[in-house]
Amino acid sequence: MAEILVYVDHVDGAVRKPTLELLTLARRLGEPVAVALGNGAADTAAALAEHGAVKVLTADAAEFAEYLVVPKVDALQAAYDAVSPAAVLVPSSAEGKEIAARLAVRIGSGVITDAVDIEAGDEGPVATQAAFAASFTTKSRVSKGTPVITVKPNSAPVEAAPAAGAVETLAVSFGPLATGTKVTARTPRESTGRPELTEAAIVVSGGRGVNGAENFGIIEALADSLGAAVGASRAAVDAGWYPHSNQVGQTGKSVSPQLYIASGISGAIQHRAGMQTSKTIVAINKDAEAPIFDLVDYGVVGDLFDVVPQLTAEVQARKG
Repeated sequence: MAEILVYVDHVDGAVRKPTLELLTLARRLGEPVAVALGNGAADTAAALAEHGAVKVLTADAAEFAEYLVVPKVDALQAAYDAVSPAAVLVPSSAEGKEIAARLAVRIGSGVITDAVDIEAGDEGPVATQAAFAASFTTKSRVSKGTPVITVKPNSAPVEAAPAAGAVETLAVSFGPLATGTKVTARTPRESTGRPELTEAAIVVSGGRGVNGAENFGIIEALADSLGAAVGASRAAVDAGWYPHSNQVGQTGKSVSPQLYIASGISGAIQHRAGMQTSKTIVAINKDAEAPIFDLVDYGVVGDLFDVVPQLTAEVQARKG
């Protein structure tokens, strides 16, 4: 069976959810071979094996932490040369897409970014993408070389599928460009205790209708009751009501959760571009003509200041 290379996104050995989703997709195509780099790489083996990795290639070097992107591309290329995979899957983060693009150029292959599904085809993997603000769905395959595909978070379920997970050390030779861009400082992001926005299974977002930073507390309360991430529309962010890091939309972050709740958001195309691939969409808006209602699975016409607290209370009551 063909081997599928999976790039591992982890933090000091803790494997992040999008990688486990990639392993589910990789098993549709062949036998997953995971590539874990940097501090704690060897500690990822147990989780990766539990979710289907037949082999885990690990490498740790100062270059992975001290320099940007290129050392990781060098390592992934070394893994590619060692394995000769049928495809390479990478999480679709900003860094992941750069790694994928650089690798594709090096190995003379095509690249597909932001896939939301992958299936086996007669002539290689077929990737599904959402195009033009998710107004269209396309299916594509790479016609030259080994497909390099980045996949958006929440595109596949996390499924346990125990495999050997044999750990092997990956020999990496860094090229002259590896030390071209040095990391001079890092500032840890403040933890809110909520899931990462782009990886969350549930997202609750507020827009212009929230009418002030002081009112975002009701959005946060609903999110916390659901174990969700908090998002915001561009209007809310531009008004200074919520941080830009939480903006969902074309100029913000793209999310694809199982459940997206839009509160006080009109549904402008800029916002829709960032959340339209969500599996189930619920909107709460007092304007029955708001464009967001053309998109939703469930719509509530009402004042969010009445509806959202009642919804939060009902969720908490059912949990209790």
